[in-house]
Amino acid sequence: MRKPGTKIKFGVYGAATGANSSGWRHPKAAADMGMNIEAAAAMAQLAEDALMDFVFLADSMAMRGHDWEILSRGSTRYVAQFEPLTLLSALAMATTHIGLVATLNTSYEEPYLLARRFASLDLLSGGRAGWNLVTSSNIEEAGNFSREEHPDHAERYDRAIEFAKIVRGLWFSWDDDAFPIDKESGIFFDARKLHPLNHKGKHFSVRGPLNVPPSPQRHPVMVQAGASEPGKELAAEFAETIFGGHATMADAKKFYADVKGRMGKYGRTPNELVIMPGVSIYVADTRDEAQRKRDELLELVDPVVGRDFLKHILGDVIDLSQFGETDHLPRELPPSNANKSYQEKLLKLAHEEKLTLRQLYMRQASKGAYPIIGTPSEVADELQQWFEEEAADGFIFLMDYFPTSLEDFKCQVVPELQRRGLYRTTYEGTTLRENLGLPLPRRP
Repeated sequence: MRKPGTKIKFGVYGAATGANSSGWRHPKAAADMGMNIEAAAAMAQLAEDALMDFVFLADSMAMRGHDWEILSRGSTRYVAQFEPLTLLSALAMATTHIGLVATLNTSYEEPYLLARRFASLDLLSGGRAGWNLVTSSNIEEAGNFSREEHPDHAERYDRAIEFAKIVRGLWFSWDDDAFPIDKESGIFFDARKLHPLNHKGKHFSVRGPLNVPPSPQRHPVMVQAGASEPGKELAAEFAETIFGGHATMADAKKFYADVKGRMGKYGRTPNELVIMPGVSIYVADTRDEAQRKRDELLELVDPVVGRDFLKHILGDVIDLSQFGETDHLPRELPPSNANKSYQEKLLKLAHEEKLTLRQLYMRQASKGAYPIIGTPSEVADELQQWFEEEAADGFIFLMDYFPTSLEDFKCQVVPELQRRGLYRTTYEGTTLRENLGLPLPRRP
């Protein structure tokens, strides 16, 4: 049961060129945000002006694909962007309240290094950091880390569970009052309040302690995005926020009940998790005008880029060149070693709605986000319905391009939600955890 007075939460997907694969081509788009700190800072500041909970940065440690001709015609495949923690450290100095969430994967990172970097961001931002825990769905990354093949799905999740336990344990290396820094007594820290980890497991051996003190929110908020069976278990045990993706409200409600229903066996309660599906929003004074906004973006989608995006989502398990634009995908495909849940969702959508190949990649242009189209009142109606029927605690807004998409949200959607008492009028606290309504984490 949701607490009385709970508001809808919102994060913004701060992709370097917008979430839409053709967004960078829009005449009003800031297409260089992945290499322009002024533009990135302006995006974060506008999101903060809109009282959003956090900026969310996706990431990959390799470009998604290796056909340079195809990649040269797109920009949402991690071609040109800042390393996320470096960027968020800069944005922490340009903002005061908005949360700062970055994706780093457990497949090619080391837990101590990741824990240390995120704890540093959390401390320097005053408790506004979040870590999006992923297992890496990009098979291209293996070649950048001295590996011939990408680890298989089961191995990645097995490693991720141990990885997450280590990171969380390292973040509890110190009690909150472990640093008296008493010049008179000469005691800098209280050794009784230090907790070395001394972890020895299947994948890692990590002694600890972490050499970064806790922040005002104890440690970064743990975010997760997987929707496979292992992903849902990982979320139920560790996640405090979930970035979901659902084609219908019915699917979102099923996922919401499923994951929150698993939390009890890990000693957790549903109010310790905020579930936020991804949405793209097209809003205008009339519904026809809002639809035109979406249509003008879809007209810019390059078929070559659209097909290549589908190929990546499907895990390179099928040669799409054998299909025409009006053909349909087979009902079954070999399992993906990339993102299993995304592949399953895509095939389900394609067959239930009988989508052609072109219709399918056009639907995925905004990374498969659920589209909401209409007037401010119509958009708010749909957001309210998802919230009140427990399909979502909030949403991650996949802005198609910056700045217009985010400006439309701030100027048209936010006031309508505030009028209904569904959206904050000021930040509740100074930390990301306070603003999301999450409790302080307990020592594992």
